[in-house]
Amino acid sequence: MNNIIVYCEHHDGKVADISLELLTKGRSLASQLRCGLNALVIGANLKGVEHELFAFGAETVFIADESRLSPYLTLPHAAITTAVFKEEQPQVALFGATSVGRDLAPRVSSALKSGLTADCTSLEIGENNLLYQIRPAFGGNIIATIINPDHRPQMATVREGVMKKERLDVPVAGKVKILDTAKYLNDAHFAVSIIERHIEEQKIDIKGASIVVAGGYGVGSKERFNLLFDLAKALGAEVGATRAAVDAGFVDHARQIGQTGVTVRPKLYIACGISGQIQHTAGMDQSAMIISINTDPHAPINRIADYVIDGDLGDVIPKMTLAYKHHSK
Repeated sequence: MNNIIVYCEHHDGKVADISLELLTKGRSLASQLRCGLNALVIGANLKGVEHELFAFGAETVFIADESRLSPYLTLPHAAITTAVFKEEQPQVALFGATSVGRDLAPRVSSALKSGLTADCTSLEIGENNLLYQIRPAFGGNIIATIINPDHRPQMATVREGVMKKERLDVPVAGKVKILDTAKYLNDAHFAVSIIERHIEEQKIDIKGASIVVAGGYGVGSKERFNLLFDLAKALGAEVGATRAAVDAGFVDHARQIGQTGVTVRPKLYIACGISGQIQHTAGMDQSAMIISINTDPHAPINRIADYVIDGDLGDVIPKMTLAYKHHSK
């Protein structure tokens, strides 16, 4: 009781990365709160799933394994999750800010009459053991810190990529609790069924790229973004963008980096024509090395950059591309 529980998504035979990121963060939160860290996983064919969760710090793994529970359906997953939370009374419950988490967490929160903070980018323990939940607000124009002193559990959905995913050197010698699904479910929970699914694989993997070439509104046009794609192709990199560049139609939304996009931690981040507002830097400031290319020597991005190239990207980027191609032969 009063532990931390992470709802762990399980798709196509594997635990979602966001769930492992939350377990990693949950370890430090549980240490500060001096409580246990548990995991709840619901689905089908889950045999052995606990071993991966133990490797990321889960001390007790609650498993609901039944053929009808995969793929995800709102009603049965919400019924099981709500019941487990009522029984275990966690002080903190964490979900990924995914399509599943954004659907499930509000339903569980409503059933428990508990507060929920959506799309958090940071979680910290503050005074009186309260969870300080930090998230962008008003379209990302301000950063809001939210606490929930009156209700338990303190619930949050957390954006993918903002927490590190770190496996333990030695897995936890945890325990498994197999849930009796018949105790929680009835035929009404399966009033909706999935007849057929069509899933298109994601073609852009910015989060997993070791090098990112990103452009802002200062790139100037969709055509000028081709310079970034040329450099990225030479480097074996992915192309990213700020929200302003995406809103201007320069690139697809799937490439957006920042509080309202994806969070990245590449070995090298090349920022082209990016001013460096907090909405963007919050999604890339953990990059191992940052190079800024900008005509404004006072741009905020330059303050966090390791190297600054003061110049027009139309001149600089082609030279970088040619130089790399020449030296990589």
